[in-house]
Amino acid sequence: MTEQPQGQPDPWKSFRGVMAGTLILEAIVVLLALPVVARIGGGLSAASGGYLVGLALVLVMFAGIQGRSWAIWANLTLQVVVIAGVVVHGAIGFIGLVFLGVWLFIAYLRFEVLRRQKRGLLPGQQGPPETSQ
Repeated sequence: MTEQPQGQPDPWKSFRGVMAGTLILEAIVVLLALPVVARIGGGLSAASGGYLVGLALVLVMFAGIQGRSWAIWANLTLQVVVIAGVVVHGAIGFIGLVFLGVWLFIAYLRFEVLRRQKRGLLPGQQGPPETSQ
C-alpha cells in the first residue's frame, strides 16, 4: 500500500479498520460456538475448548497487525485453521467457510481500491470541484 500525500485522505486507514473489525467479530463468533460444542456432539473437552479459545485469541491478536501489507493474506490463511475446526465440530468448519467468503470479498474490495488508486479514481485523488460563476 502506498503513502498518501499530505492532506489527502488515506483510503487504507478505514480498510484496516474493516479488517480488524472483521477479525474481532470472527473471534466473538468462535467464542459463541463454545456452548454449541458443549451441548451438541461429543461435548467440550480440554482440547476442543483450548482450540476454540486459542483460535479466538489468535484472531484478536491478528487484528493488531492489519497495517502490514501481507495482513490480508495472513487473514485468508487463518481461515484454513478455522475450517480445520470441523474436526472439533461441524459448526466450526461452517463458521470457517462463512468467514472465508467474507475474507474473499474483502480481498476483492482491496483489489478494487488498489486498481482505482493506481488509475487516480479515488475521491481523495480528485481535484476540487469546479465552480461556475
